[in-house]
Amino acid sequence: MARVAYVNREDLPPDERQIFDDIAGKRGRVPNVMRALLNSPQAAARLSDLAVYLRFRSKLEPAVRELAILTVAREIDCQYVWTAHEPLARRAGITDATILSIRDRRAPDGLLPEEAVVVQYAQQLLRSHVATEEVFQAVLRQLEAQGVVDVTTIIGYYIMFGLAILALQVELEPGVTPLLPIPNAQ
Repeated sequence: MARVAYVNREDLPPDERQIFDDIAGKRGRVPNVMRALLNSPQAAARLSDLAVYLRFRSKLEPAVRELAILTVAREIDCQYVWTAHEPLARRAGITDATILSIRDRRAPDGLLPEEAVVVQYAQQLLRSHVATEEVFQAVLRQLEAQGVVDVTTIIGYYIMFGLAILALQVELEPGVTPLLPIPNAQ
């Protein structure tokens, strides 16, 4: 059970109901995570706007975006994000072997070089809070400056988003099967 209430449209003050409507319009629905974040409507609105840019308007290839997101989800063991993005990664062309490598914590071993550099970059930022010069230069060559900024922002966004999910104990939507094996998961 989530640690905060899932907010419905009618729970919001009339002057903030448009935030709920905007989120529903952009996503086609208001998932549990956004309903939890709507306990702070203005924060939810700004997070939703950033997510829309990062996921739908950034110039990053979907495969790069999804590699970074899956890496974050695995590094922090965030079932909600992993379960939402594993199918998106497949649709973006990420192979089952690559997904399993990230899931099983074997990556970047066995990945294509262009995949490995994105995964290594995310892992280094998450584990030691800085990327080595070698990895940074490799990701810069691959993605150019705007791409590096966007992938770094995606990593930061999903850390914040994932930690909010974990702290608030946001549950998967009813009927959704968890896809990330997490020992001793609640």
